[in-house]
This record gives sequence, C-alpha cells and structure tokens, in this order.
Amino acid sequence: MAAKFEWYQDKAKKFRFRLKAANGQIIATSEAYNSKDSCMNGIESVKTNAPKAEVVETKE
Repeated sequence: MAAKFEWYQDKAKKFRFRLKAANGQIIATSEAYNSKDSCMNGIESVKTNAPKAEVVETKE
C-alpha cells in the first residue's frame, strides 16, 4: 500500500484531511476547511510544495 490522503468531515462539519504512510500511520493532519473544495486545494498544495519544502530546526 502506498501513502494516501484521506479527507473527512469533523464533528463541527468542517472538512479536514490526513496523510497516512504506507503502514497506515497518520503522518500529517490539516487545519479545518469550510468547504470540500478548499480541503482538496489543501491536499494539492501539500502535493506540490512538500518536495520543495526546506527542513529547519527550531529551538523552543
């Protein structure tokens, strides 16, 4: 099984997505979106931008 995006509606009727690894573990979750279209745009944004994302260390 390959990694996959799952979208769903939460209890507040907002749309969200999660990214699951090939082993089924959730590795990313989204913010709440007001519409399914916005949620789908969020998924597309992650697909497009993640390969280019910089990895940085933060100090708390």
